[in-house]
Amino acid sequence: MNSPRFLVALTVANFAVLLLSVTNLIRPAIAEDAVTVPVLRARSLQIVDEQNRVRASLSVIPASTSASGAATAETVLFRLITERGRPSVKVGASEDKSGVSVVGPSGTKDSYAILEANADSSSLKLRAEDGRERVLSP
Repeated sequence: MNSPRFLVALTVANFAVLLLSVTNLIRPAIAEDAVTVPVLRARSLQIVDEQNRVRASLSVIPASTSASGAATAETVLFRLITERGRPSVKVGASEDKSGVSVVGPSGTKDSYAILEANADSSSLKLRAEDGRERVLSP
């Protein structure tokens, strides 16, 4: 006789736990207060569109040495990417140099502008799709 009462109580308890679980799943997400989490820390950051394509990225590229022995310094790189996946704007900074590059839209191969500064010089390189090029430096 105690068996049916126990099963009913157990069923009611399980139903209550289920309701609490579902309530936690459907409640709105609330951002934490900036006082408790003042900094977002990560090795890279990506912003994606509704089709889950990366449209912007911010990353730290470690220092490396190429097969020919050329060394590259650690670099912070920010990219803005078109819907077809082409990085159209790049901003990079390292201890050696920094620069900004802007390339033409998808479908172009050779139109771009590069602004670069290093320890002893700076330049602006402009190139058109037809191959014309101009380099400006002080």
